[in-house]
Amino acid sequence: MAITALAFDFGTKSIGCAVGQSITGTAQALPAFKAQDGIPDWNQIEKCLREWRPDVIVVGLPLNMDGSSQDLTLRAKKFANRLQGRFGIKVILQDERLTTTQARSEIFERGGYRALNKGKIDGISACLILESWFDNAANEL
Repeated sequence: MAITALAFDFGTKSIGCAVGQSITGTAQALPAFKAQDGIPDWNQIEKCLREWRPDVIVVGLPLNMDGSSQDLTLRAKKFANRLQGRFGIKVILQDERLTTTQARSEIFERGGYRALNKGKIDGISACLILESWFDNAANEL
């Protein structure tokens, strides 16, 4: 059975978004959502969810390299809880260590410094979060 998933790369100013299918195990970046101190426009999030109708939502969990929590970790968990509470779609947290660094290097390889735009980085980070979830955990559903 094919699973459609949406992924979010949580940030306090911008929240990256990507959509993907379990059949291909790949994701495509969607426009990032602007956030005010970590709070998005929930109407825009709802519109995105209605458009893509995901079976599951994957939220990147920002951890320190040693696996410990940081300030953003708790805020990302709060965002994930709000998504699940507001929209009733299953939300899964996915370790996102190194995804932003990996996204930056992918964009740089394709287009140099001029291509390093924040919205693109957030979208590609969300793709990497979703693809790593497909690689590791999608078969558990």
